[in-house]
Amino acid sequence: MGLTDLNVRAWLARALVAWGALSLLSVIAFAGYLAYHYSRGHHVEIDTATTKDVRFVLNWCGLGEDRIEKVVHSYVTSRNVTGDHVDAYAIKISNVELKELTAREDDFGEGWHRADTVPPVLNDAIAFMGTWLHQVSWFPSEAELRTSDYYVYPWSIYTQGVRPTATELIFVRPRDNMVFYFSGKT
Repeated sequence: MGLTDLNVRAWLARALVAWGALSLLSVIAFAGYLAYHYSRGHHVEIDTATTKDVRFVLNWCGLGEDRIEKVVHSYVTSRNVTGDHVDAYAIKISNVELKELTAREDDFGEGWHRADTVPPVLNDAIAFMGTWLHQVSWFPSEAELRTSDYYVYPWSIYTQGVRPTATELIFVRPRDNMVFYFSGKT
């Protein structure tokens, strides 16, 4: 055995120890992630939201948080590593005027839309949302939401190409002063 063989063996031994340490750390990290995800990290909060928790919904769409009477229902899932989630609220408000919902903000399609006559991107966002509604039994169905009884305010729609991957939509049903909020990401 020459000096070269000893150097190669020493280098190989150090590399195998490093690889073993890295593998052990990876297994520990993965086990920790799984333990957190399937215990405390993966949960759903049902009907626990307060008016303070949902006031952003009315403020985003310009109706104002002072109209909130009560949170009728809420459904909030934890976020996973990539932000995937489903959040939904049903909020009873004191009043809403039809003229508030029929006045468009600008020519870019921002503002309220009657839900049975929406532009294509909003149509796709509602369809994307509809795939999640089986988790929230009290939320109006996609078919109900697409009627003239509802108005929709698109807060955000994210796409991968032309397919929605995340959306935040606010619906109002003026006949009984109900607001429905949906946020979902895949």
